[in-house]
Amino acid sequence: MNVKLETPISSEETANLRIGDIVYISGTIYTARDSAHKRMVEKGSPIDIKDSIIFHAGPIIKKTDDKYDMIAVGPTTSTRMNPYEHKILDMGAGLIVGKGGMDEETSKALVRNKKAYLSAVGGCAALYVKSVVKVNSVHWLDLGVPEAVWELEVKEFGPLIVTMDSTGGNLYDEVKKRVSN
Repeated sequence: MNVKLETPISSEETANLRIGDIVYISGTIYTARDSAHKRMVEKGSPIDIKDSIIFHAGPIIKKTDDKYDMIAVGPTTSTRMNPYEHKILDMGAGLIVGKGGMDEETSKALVRNKKAYLSAVGGCAALYVKSVVKVNSVHWLDLGVPEAVWELEVKEFGPLIVTMDSTGGNLYDEVKKRVSN
């Protein structure tokens, strides 16, 4: 099923997503990789994390005067965030976007919080950047451009595939079972 969502994303909306759904998002999303996740868990979030969308990505950014332009933005392998993601979900994050899936502890947090993990296609940074309307702000630039938390305004950002859902459904596990049989 194709689903169009607008931020912020409520628990009711995320609870209805199922593996295999194709999602497009409009509104505000935030990039964050492992350094930002670690700092959020240890020191608190620089953004209102409640019902937000966290995109595991290290964008390529061009600065002109006081303005930032997104050149490309593609997903980072999500397993790097495994030590922190369950805590980020418990802090109230709405959806997680990345590639490659996440661990059992994150899966349990998705179920507990009625949230979902969406996979972005690797190698599609030029496609995804077309959905970025503008860069609204940046937090923790001291971590470096790829590790900073970038606040992006997006329109129909996607396609994204629900690969882990609030019922414990996991498309990665289903594929592994099919391949091993």
